[in-house]
Amino acid sequence: MKERMKQTAIRFLAACLLAALGAASPAFAQLKLTITSGVTDPIPIAIVPFSRAVPADGGLDVAQVIQRDLESTGRFKAMDRKDMVFTPTTSVEVDAAGWKQQRVDYVVVGRVTAQPDGQVRIDAELVNVLTGQRVAGPYFVGTSTNLRNSAHRIADALFEKIIGVKGAFATRIAYVSVDGKPPKQTYELFVADSDGFNRTRIFASPMPIMSPAWSPDGEWLAYVSFERRTSAVYVQHRRTGKQTMVSARAGINGAPAFSPDGKKLALTLSGSSGNLDIYLLTLATNELKRLTEDPGIDTEASFAPGDGNTIYFTSDRSGSPQVYRLTVGSSERPKRVTFQGGYNARPRVSPDGKQLAVLTQDGGSFRIGVQDLANGTVQILSKGVQEESPSFAPNGAMLIFAGRDRGHGVLQTVSIDGLTSARLDADAGEVREPIWGPFLP
Repeated sequence: MKERMKQTAIRFLAACLLAALGAASPAFAQLKLTITSGVTDPIPIAIVPFSRAVPADGGLDVAQVIQRDLESTGRFKAMDRKDMVFTPTTSVEVDAAGWKQQRVDYVVVGRVTAQPDGQVRIDAELVNVLTGQRVAGPYFVGTSTNLRNSAHRIADALFEKIIGVKGAFATRIAYVSVDGKPPKQTYELFVADSDGFNRTRIFASPMPIMSPAWSPDGEWLAYVSFERRTSAVYVQHRRTGKQTMVSARAGINGAPAFSPDGKKLALTLSGSSGNLDIYLLTLATNELKRLTEDPGIDTEASFAPGDGNTIYFTSDRSGSPQVYRLTVGSSERPKRVTFQGGYNARPRVSPDGKQLAVLTQDGGSFRIGVQDLANGTVQILSKGVQEESPSFAPNGAMLIFAGRDRGHGVLQTVSIDGLTSARLDADAGEVREPIWGPFLP
């Protein structure tokens, strides 16, 4: 157990540990989403093909994107298009009685139209078949290149109207992909839509990249790279590519996490002594403040939402890896918050601050669990053997994490109630260390 903790803490330096995870993927492998489980009684819905705006829509099937989004949650079952007797594009054309006979609860119809200024508009309408009422009518206007994002935003609005929870389909994820086999590998940091599409390469290197972290505004990514053959922490603007090295101090530089205001980074540093502790780096001034000072290993800091004064981190100071909470500026010692099981690490706090996602030992496996911070109860959400890197969606309804499937690294999602799950596979191999980005304007 102690050894696993050490491996977790110093994985920035252990290329052999990365290699041990298995064969790596091609650098440009696409992600494919597969639903692996859903609720036992999903909501029946018909998402009718939208009217087209050729060639302005670029051939994108907007209704298909919306259907994919809603079904990915496991809470909806969409009618097959070949079974649709009617194909309306406006709510006034929807025959509620006819759709009711087809055993659907909701019908989504819509239109894609080209605008005089060259932009594209999507109009969508949601009809409650049981009441015959038009219950929502979202629309978005944007460029043709941003049409998929507009479709995701339509899905967000529909999801919130039906389920009552803000959708997170129009958000982004970051993850690490690896090409080749040791000792010749290429590491790449990617950003993609939450469904795996629209992938953009942020950074590539022949040396390991790990521990990506989003800034609160979604504009910057922090990560660890061995580009200089020693660990260093960088921040990089995802649109312009501007990269700044913010920590290349003696020893280990790792596990960056942005503060809620985006002005600071929590880091794991070892210094020349080799002992890992948590530090706080002010990005504008490069001022460094030490937050922990213990002979044990302190690593993997994560901020709670709010004023940036509450940090959760992993430490083995009690003899086994557990999660502790500290208050920045307080003289009180960090307080242990996990007690169930002999291994709890990689803490991530939910957006509402009420739950803590952890990598926990469950029998002989390492799985993703969620702890209620008010009463301490823990629910195991995943079912694999070797999982890691949990990250909450910005609406708090889902988690993304890294897992294994038939010997390959995959990304997986699971709802916080554990009822629905999906898998994002690279079409040929290895992806890891996902982090879910924030809501975007």
